[in-house]
Amino acid sequence: MTRIVIIGGGPGGYEAALVGSQLGAEVTVVDSDGLGGASVLTDCVPSKTLIATAEVMTTFDSSYEELGIIVADDTPHIEQAARVVGVDLGKVNRRVKRLALAQSHDITASVTRAGARVMRGRGRLDGLQAADGSRQVVVTAADGTEERLTADAVLIATGGHPREIPDAQPDGERILNWTQVYDLDELPEELIVVGSGVTGAEFAGAYQALGSRVTLVSSRDRVLPGEDPDAAAVLEDVFRRRGMNVMARSRAQSAKRVGDRVEVTLSDGRVITGSHCLMAVGAIPNTEGMGLEESGVRLKESGHILTDRVSRTSAPGVYAAGDVTGVFALASVAAMQGRIAMYHFLGDAVAPLDLKTVSSNVFTDPEIATVGYSQADVDEHRIDARVVKLPLLRNPRAKMQGIRDGFVKIFCRPGTGIVVGGCVVAPRASELIHPISIAVDNNLTVEQIANTFTVYPSLSGSIAEVARQLHTRKLTGED
Repeated sequence: MTRIVIIGGGPGGYEAALVGSQLGAEVTVVDSDGLGGASVLTDCVPSKTLIATAEVMTTFDSSYEELGIIVADDTPHIEQAARVVGVDLGKVNRRVKRLALAQSHDITASVTRAGARVMRGRGRLDGLQAADGSRQVVVTAADGTEERLTADAVLIATGGHPREIPDAQPDGERILNWTQVYDLDELPEELIVVGSGVTGAEFAGAYQALGSRVTLVSSRDRVLPGEDPDAAAVLEDVFRRRGMNVMARSRAQSAKRVGDRVEVTLSDGRVITGSHCLMAVGAIPNTEGMGLEESGVRLKESGHILTDRVSRTSAPGVYAAGDVTGVFALASVAAMQGRIAMYHFLGDAVAPLDLKTVSSNVFTDPEIATVGYSQADVDEHRIDARVVKLPLLRNPRAKMQGIRDGFVKIFCRPGTGIVVGGCVVAPRASELIHPISIAVDNNLTVEQIANTFTVYPSLSGSIAEVARQLHTRKLTGED
């Protein structure tokens, strides 16, 4: 029987374990924190659970009057502008942790039922490939005891951890990284979020919706510098309208506690203060101390593992998946990389990873969902494509729901009309992007989307409308 050892139990690891077991291999998963990894325990599932509460708050606060909802409120008239709905952050965070643990237990049960063995500990490669093609993995348990496993193939899926600034070390109380925010019992009165990438933007928007006064420190010209510029502009405008202090072109140099306050010093000498500070300045891959280079595994300068499109590393019999590869920090991509690795090693039919069909979502309010080629690809002439963007303000369902911000944008090839990408900015954009993802993955044309029935009224009707406009432009030759 083929022996496979998987180091790391995140989406890349546990999905690989399921596939390996189903294909008849003897699979061992080595994990130190609990199956699901950061995605389930400290990142994706917890943050989106927190954001779900924030989303309800935002929807209620921003639209209940317009929709004609009357709230019985005993607030004295002179204080009528006071917030009607509040949040118990301790209760929210307890729910977050409960759901994360429940999901981790469900994953463990699924992997175990499939026939895989789950070992608690930290794994590392030991030496080069043996003459018979096998590899050695050393597993160190929490008590220091070691066990040596022999594997025909090894998958590294160890993820990453929060990057830290030397002069802004998290203390878990006032200065926090994204794994520590779920220990808060009370809502931060004034939260400084350092970093305007996806993690920073999501937490900044969520805590603002929950009632914190938020300052977002961005070293770039705009929030979400890696996203569609039109989408980022919409989100930044929404943030500012809702009262967030967005500080562009401002790099944090240090953060320190001063009593029950936090002082953040910027590179230009300015000092801003708040009750709490959240550091969201990227992640570092968990590759140190794993014996990778000694075992023939090449690393990038960033510390990520170099892989090909079927998840192979430079070392025979060693594969890698997930955030540790630095490809896309998405649970869906990690899971696909893990499955591809098992299909490839065990000789099953496999299609190489195609990043141009990956859909992703930023869970802000409004959400930003993308798939395929981007506006940057078009602007920098990496692809020749026609683009149409339709504001949601023109959508009847959006008007009914009081939605003012957002749009649908689709990219198609001139001449053929084949859909090559899209961007949706809207509430539940993560759901609306799916028909565009299907189109991109299956080389559908704008004509096919335009001629497909949509429900009236619906937000998805805007997708068909954009397709109709692209079809018209294709016929007329307009850009």
